[in-house]
Amino acid sequence: MSSPVFTMSEVLRARARIAPYLPATPAFYFPALDALFGCRVWLKFENHQPTGAFKVRGGVNLCAVLREEEGRDVSLLAASTGNHGQSVAYGARLFGMRARIVVPEQANPDKVAAMRALGAEVVFAGSNYEECKSHAETMAQESGVRYISAGNEPLLIPGVATYALELMERAPELDAVFVPIGGGSGASGCCLAGHAINPALKVIGVQSSHAPAVYQSWKSGQPQTTSSADTFAEGLATLSAFELTLDFLRAQLEDFILVDDQQLRSAIRLLYHHTHNVAEGAGAAALAAAWANREKFQGKSIGVIISGGNLPAGMLAEILRENEA
Repeated sequence: MSSPVFTMSEVLRARARIAPYLPATPAFYFPALDALFGCRVWLKFENHQPTGAFKVRGGVNLCAVLREEEGRDVSLLAASTGNHGQSVAYGARLFGMRARIVVPEQANPDKVAAMRALGAEVVFAGSNYEECKSHAETMAQESGVRYISAGNEPLLIPGVATYALELMERAPELDAVFVPIGGGSGASGCCLAGHAINPALKVIGVQSSHAPAVYQSWKSGQPQTTSSADTFAEGLATLSAFELTLDFLRAQLEDFILVDDQQLRSAIRLLYHHTHNVAEGAGAAALAAAWANREKFQGKSIGVIISGGNLPAGMLAEILRENEA
């Protein structure tokens, strides 16, 4: 697909659309964390969104535009491991649209319940995201319903870019921002807004070493597919890259880092103990990468995107017990 040219004016228009429904999320630094890292660490808490994740910004922006262009009589279809589906369901509910979300058979039950509570119909299909996505795309082709891709949807990127705009307004001195990558819309939005405000800003992507398809695609310059995405962080568990976001990230990312599941679990504990916030696996990825690379940023100022907090209670308890052991 041809890559659209995104502008900061689109981000500002997206913020105006989103503002009546989603207030700015907090961005704080914590002296105890700063001391551990040896630098100023600004945490952007997207886990404070009503859906528990940053993606809702894109869903609200997309549905607001569709409402302007097509009215209320719109049906939406998406494939998701959870947070993208919640974002589409949330936006559809706001603007009186219908939403159907296709999820993998072993999808996070909390996220499934949240989508249903928002009024979406949930369909289970496939053992992983790639199979789920293929099923949803077939459904969309057969029904003619508007399919909302998690990565190849241009209306999502200016919407999610608003979190980077808020962070840069709060901490314009940032030298670098660490951001998790699953489909890549959040990292693309971070590059868009971050570089518009500070062209020297280093945006560093983070993915799971157990699901490195986007990382491998970014490194090679060609779309790569992996045979498995064996990580508990479902928001990072992509088996292939999205063309739209991959093109954008190859042009804009400063670096791309892999972290393993143990690093994610350690970062969840670090965040919980020092800030009393809960991150899901993907939501802790940026903090895990920042910790692993802290020596490179001594005395500097970095941003860390806590992209989501939808971690099941049992898993949180298990991760915290590991620290005690």
